[in-house]
Amino acid sequence: MLTAGCAVKRGAPVVDRAPPAKAAAPAKPAAAAKPAARPADTRPEFYTVRKGDTLYSIALDQGLDYRELAQWNGITDPAAIRAGQPLRLSAPPQAAAVTAPLKTAPGVVAQPLDGAPAAPAAAGVEGVKTQPKAVRVPYSDQAYAQLANLKPEPVPAKTDPSPSPGRDDDNIEWAWPANGKVISTFNGGTNFKGISIAGRLGQPVLASAPGRVIFSGTGIRGFGKLIVIKHNSIFLSVYANNSKLLVKEGETISQGQKIAEMGNTDADEVKLYFEIRRFGKPVDPLKLLPPA
Repeated sequence: MLTAGCAVKRGAPVVDRAPPAKAAAPAKPAAAAKPAARPADTRPEFYTVRKGDTLYSIALDQGLDYRELAQWNGITDPAAIRAGQPLRLSAPPQAAAVTAPLKTAPGVVAQPLDGAPAAPAAAGVEGVKTQPKAVRVPYSDQAYAQLANLKPEPVPAKTDPSPSPGRDDDNIEWAWPANGKVISTFNGGTNFKGISIAGRLGQPVLASAPGRVIFSGTGIRGFGKLIVIKHNSIFLSVYANNSKLLVKEGETISQGQKIAEMGNTDADEVKLYFEIRRFGKPVDPLKLLPPA
């Protein structure tokens, strides 16, 4: 027998010579989302009163609360505005205009201008009306001294309590203000700057979106008994020709709340005339409302 020991062959040690893995690059932080751009306000700084205007119709056309418009321009009697008078459409850059209590109440009809000349100014005070009995002057140190003993009626703050700060934009979910057949549609080039919904006398009229009532009354010719709701600094909605008004100016309104009853005031049939206004300019409600 061969006695030579068998040497056990051992393989060479295995060494991993693959290049070391590169450390992963740190992830780049995600870019912060840019806030949505606020829609541009294209309204002019001033408006010149024309024959036939009322303070209420100007405020509606400019998407404003008529009480704020009166305050900014030192107006105490809405019926005393005159053709050719310039009106500021935003708050003055300095202190707000000084006013005596606004001489009106919800529901009081404002007569349109008849072109009559303005009443002569009171002695020593330029621009002060003697009839109707009220004071209307622009802000100045002299005017403030003259009105120091008058306690002005509180005017609603410019910020609305109803819409939340994050909703001060175009993103409003609209709802139908009444059930019924649409009998007239929007046409920006004519008087049909909204839609008309046929119905029955006394049928509920509902708020199309949450907001604050800025007008409740009969101050604008052709609209009859009218409700105007401000939803944010961009949008208003208009509910006209009602038989009965159920909310007052300054009230906070929720979507779907009953605000009026359908009627035919200043109309030839029972219907709801409904508008949506963006910065005071009518837009087609059918493009914003959900499918009927």
